[in-house]
Amino acid sequence: MSDRLIDEIKVRDRVKPVLNQGSSPSFFSCWDMHSYYGESYIVQGVSFDIREGEVVALLGRNGAGKTSTLRSIARVDSPQVTHGEIWLDHKPLHKMAAHDAAMNGVALVPEDRRIIAGLTVEENLQLAQIAPPIGWTIERIYEHFPRLAERRNQMGTTLSGGEQQMLAVARALARDIKLLLLDEPYEGLAPVIVQEIANIVDSIKKYGITTIIVEQNAVAALRLADRALILDMGNIVFDGTAQEVLDNEELRHEYLAI
Repeated sequence: MSDRLIDEIKVRDRVKPVLNQGSSPSFFSCWDMHSYYGESYIVQGVSFDIREGEVVALLGRNGAGKTSTLRSIARVDSPQVTHGEIWLDHKPLHKMAAHDAAMNGVALVPEDRRIIAGLTVEENLQLAQIAPPIGWTIERIYEHFPRLAERRNQMGTTLSGGEQQMLAVARALARDIKLLLLDEPYEGLAPVIVQEIANIVDSIKKYGITTIIVEQNAVAALRLADRALILDMGNIVFDGTAQEVLDNEELRHEYLAI
């Protein structure tokens, strides 16, 4: 019997977490999620709730399962989710394909940003925008991203790294999303640009957009976040306020190596 089959038998025999026993879903809820890359068991029973408009830092060492958790929520092809439930605004993401999850308000901004070559900044935004836009018009986007407004006719792939990250976030907002998933948004960026992007994410909280940020720059992510989740070996080992992590040197050293 393969290790994966043994794992799945154990999963079927498990009792669901207490939060799924007769309780109504939070704005976002992940219940006992398990995901694989082939035979590799990556996400091993992750459960958490998020309130609407909350910013949550999802932290952990390399290989802890952070990106896999984001990709599982976004319903992309890999990793494969084999068990669990994922709810957003009372809708079952776990029953949806990636494009349906996107249509229901989920946006994943991957580490490589994936700016579309051959299109200007504005064309990248227009391509993503729903028609007609409900809240995030092009002009509202430019109010939050004035640097993009200045470069609206510039090819997106010729922007600096920080500007491309801004465009990737702005393009996600253009779809009038409910849940923003940011994977390593500060990677390779100068501190001044990191702070600028943090200010943008903080400013959109008033629109009720819920955000999960995965970031190796844990301190920067914690300063932005309301709450922190720490993953270790595919499991959540801490769920509390961001300030608790900032104040707990032992916790940071053990799970974040900072």
